[in-house]
Amino acid sequence: MWLHASCCLEFNIPVATPFLLMLRPRSGRQQWVGREQYVLSPSVTVVEFTDPFGNLCQRLVAPAGPFSIHTSVDVECAEAFDTAPGAAFVEVQNLPDETLPFLLPSRFCESDRFTQMVPSIVQGVAPGYDQCTAIVNYIRRILEYTPGSGQQIISACEVNQRSQAVCRDMAHLGIACCRALSIPARMVVGYLETLAPMDLHAWFEAYVGGRWYTFDPTQSGQQGGRVAIAYGRDAADVAIYTQFGDPVNLLRMEIGVKRRAMALRPEKMNG
Repeated sequence: MWLHASCCLEFNIPVATPFLLMLRPRSGRQQWVGREQYVLSPSVTVVEFTDPFGNLCQRLVAPAGPFSIHTSVDVECAEAFDTAPGAAFVEVQNLPDETLPFLLPSRFCESDRFTQMVPSIVQGVAPGYDQCTAIVNYIRRILEYTPGSGQQIISACEVNQRSQAVCRDMAHLGIACCRALSIPARMVVGYLETLAPMDLHAWFEAYVGGRWYTFDPTQSGQQGGRVAIAYGRDAADVAIYTQFGDPVNLLRMEIGVKRRAMALRPEKMNG
């Protein structure tokens, strides 16, 4: 399926302000970027780099006054994410090097504080994918998904003491629990076609059976229609924009996701 996703950010900038942006999805195993547009108003010089997690990041200095960022992208993605009940746990000594940072405690995913609790959640469950599923079921059991309720980023330990949470919080808890079992887990931020109300969305991936699999405690099924924008250890790594210096006012943020008919894939045609 093809999705057209868009993001509009409008600011009022008091003084020239450095920004770090993360708004460009890239093609990979689970998605193909067919077309994209990135418009800054007013236009400014942008320097792009790839961060340690493979995300495309943009650096710029926004001038004082009104400043807007409009991005849009056409992406081919799956209608349902892959599942693999029974996929095996990968022993730490056999993990690929690039997965190792996602085993460690991080700012919002204090996995070292869950090592006593998590074994009771997965008791009697086969190591690997099925343990991740048990963790997702635990999160759904203790937390009510309440979009728009969490403006402040909180850690997995704080989330575990609450009864309501946003997608970011639920992902943090899932990541921390997986890492407590020595299963690499990472946060993903992106677009989800069926999300209501529409906004950017967060979920997590766990590395079992020799690859990354999607887990989303906020959704009851295997909803696809996902466009990943950024990957990281937790929310600190995947902010779509970070500004430095004096605070700026975000006047408007609008996210759109819709299906579209599109069959053009020139790279495949030429290959």
